[in-house]
Amino acid sequence: MITFAGFVNRDQSRLIAYLLEENRIFRELQGKKRTRLTDDQRRRLAAKGKPLGRRLLDKVAGIVTPDTILRWHRKLVAQHHTYPAKNRVGRPGLMKSIRELIVRMAVENSGWGYLRIRGELKKVGHRVAKTTIATTLKNNGIAPSPDRPTSWKTFLKSHADVIAAADFFTVDVWTGEGW
Repeated sequence: MITFAGFVNRDQSRLIAYLLEENRIFRELQGKKRTRLTDDQRRRLAAKGKPLGRRLLDKVAGIVTPDTILRWHRKLVAQHHTYPAKNRVGRPGLMKSIRELIVRMAVENSGWGYLRIRGELKKVGHRVAKTTIATTLKNNGIAPSPDRPTSWKTFLKSHADVIAAADFFTVDVWTGEGW
């Protein structure tokens, strides 16, 4: 058993010596150029370097300093114990396309209130609360329905069919002075 342990220990020592020499050569070739590492590479080096300790890292570390490796490890531990922003708690926000649709409906149809907009959205397959519509309009600076100004263009566009029909209901009267 002792002989087998000696074989393994000798092979590991040779392997470590080889890797140390390879690191020295890499450092010589690299010179003063800064090596750019990805986040994944930093994580891997930090995870493997921390158990070695600063003293052994001084001998082995070739790409970055031992202080850098230990700093990366501290960041890893800190990130592990904090909640990332992407895993928020609560209901997700309203999709941008639906917000734009709400604003467009309110601008093009100044007489539509929150409930009418909600009903129109429901027709196209979107279930949105009345308060969500109110908040979206408020965030975009659009007043509630009765307070929204109506331009002549909007008025004529929304009442074009009624105006056209009213023109056909005129009655010409013949008088003694002419038409």
